[in-house]
Amino acid sequence: FINTISDMSHFQIEAWLASQSQRAENALLHYLDSESSTPEQLHKAMRYAVLGGGKRIRPLLVYAASELGPKEMLEQALVDTAAAAVEMIHAYSLVHDDLPCMDDDDLRRGRPTVHKAFDEATALLVGDALQTRAFEILSNHQESDSPQTIAIRLAMIEALALASGSKGMAGGQAIDLQHVGKKMDLLALEQMHAMKTGALLICAVQLGGIAAQVSKDRLKSLQSYAQALGLAFQVVDDILDATADSATLGKTAGKDAAQDKPTYVTLKGLDYAQELAKELKGRALNSLSQFGPEANALRHLADLVVDRKK
Repeated sequence: FINTISDMSHFQIEAWLASQSQRAENALLHYLDSESSTPEQLHKAMRYAVLGGGKRIRPLLVYAASELGPKEMLEQALVDTAAAAVEMIHAYSLVHDDLPCMDDDDLRRGRPTVHKAFDEATALLVGDALQTRAFEILSNHQESDSPQTIAIRLAMIEALALASGSKGMAGGQAIDLQHVGKKMDLLALEQMHAMKTGALLICAVQLGGIAAQVSKDRLKSLQSYAQALGLAFQVVDDILDATADSATLGKTAGKDAAQDKPTYVTLKGLDYAQELAKELKGRALNSLSQFGPEANALRHLADLVVDRKK
């Protein structure tokens, strides 16, 4: 453990974050159609939704997990594709989440939400198009691709589809909407967030691990890390919704309480939520105990998720 701390102190996290965030941005720019592509309004709105800032946690998790395997076996272009795909799915979910029929929000990342900047029909289509674009780029193999590369693409598609659908993100959102103004116990709240938020974060780590061709045993450890991190992410979201202002968050603060939504803060109180976030970070870090310095980016991302202020 002491060696791990020492290794982490030598890891230049700020430089890594800057380079990998730019890498994610470049990948998204590469895979998004230009505003001049027909239909122009739709492509303009898609770019508005995806390129309007954001923490890029999911692409960063893809990149961090991809560092765990042999470098000579890693296809960097495929990692970029996975990073762009998972962020497109995330962006589509936010666009739909903000719609009047869902969470009905006017602010996202400090700007008007897509349905406010454009219109509701366009926002609906933006989500649809981003979702299909994510799977399009993951499935777009070359004739020169090896059978191994094609198998990796298929595994990525399967992981992303499962994390996005009724047993993952979409299912979690459905449960969330069904419980507005209703009581929910702690176990049910955890299950909802494991689907709504956790599934895509777990998937991001899986995509990096799949690209790196890590062993099944190591993938299992990565999944444990991501499960704890995914829940921690949502707990911190609940804390920030109750304690931060809209200008800091870049979205409407206090919305969960206003809509009478069950959260970790409303169910168990702020102190409990803060302690739980710390405990979950510890659980995530412990899951990486079998890894050496190659997992330092993942360790620092756990800090970033739990200690963030927006």
